[in-house]
Amino acid sequence: MAPSTEPQIDELTAAVLRTFEGNADARYKEIMSAVVRHLHALVKEVDLKPEEWMAAIQFITRVGQTCSAQRQECILLSDTLGVSMLVVGLEQARRSKQALADPALREMPTEATVQGPFYWEGSPVLSAGSDIGQGLPGEPAYYSGTVSDTHGQAIANACLDVWSGDGEGVYDMQRGGEVGMRLRARFHTDDQGRYRFWSIKPTYYPIPMDGPVGDMINKMGRHPNRPGHIHAMVYAECYVPVTTHLFPSDSPFLDSDVVFGVRNSLVVPWEKHPPGTAPDGRVMDRAYHTARYDFHLARAA
Repeated sequence: MAPSTEPQIDELTAAVLRTFEGNADARYKEIMSAVVRHLHALVKEVDLKPEEWMAAIQFITRVGQTCSAQRQECILLSDTLGVSMLVVGLEQARRSKQALADPALREMPTEATVQGPFYWEGSPVLSAGSDIGQGLPGEPAYYSGTVSDTHGQAIANACLDVWSGDGEGVYDMQRGGEVGMRLRARFHTDDQGRYRFWSIKPTYYPIPMDGPVGDMINKMGRHPNRPGHIHAMVYAECYVPVTTHLFPSDSPFLDSDVVFGVRNSLVVPWEKHPPGTAPDGRVMDRAYHTARYDFHLARAA
């Protein structure tokens, strides 16, 4: 019998890695080589059975099939496995290292966190002080603060692209395309770097559990909840943008966020006020909250 020309198990990883040798993209080669090494090592470590690998393939297929224009199950999978936050953390570490090398540093750049699966590009641009929560479920909240650089200089015309779920923990995307954009808008800072707008106080909510990621979470025995938060993508010309959240300090699940996105610097008190005159002069006939946060952007290289 002629000897087999098939690579033996112990030689298979090296055989696959050799196929990347002619690739001109050094970074692609680096990443894919690491993927092969770690994936092969995982298969060997757990002695993966054919039916288990087929189940994994079917799971990945379902994740892709669940994605739509209004739902990003792949991002949800990345978030719930901590991969999104790991990538964000590595980028934050690089930015922090650069910031610390600046002799004029006064403020560290605002910490980033996961973007999540509910970002919707092209939200309306509204004037300062507008209310994006009016008539929607939730307790009204007034947001204010500044955007400045790490030297303490105000950034005029910086954009805050904000979005959140409603007081029932549901995003507009989850209510169907006919609802349109709700609780999301873009605001720009004034010449002193100030921003202000009305929305609601965000509440905790479960991630979508009706798809393959939900099945995975249940099988892991994990709870599906995120603490309350409002998203903010903050950017300005000549500055490094940041995508982050603000978390109410009294929200449940701050210590067990299903997507691992909480950072202490982003936990903010929401002060509750009785009916009366709000900071912007608006007369409120019911209780409301105020939250203040100052964002800091690093200068682009």
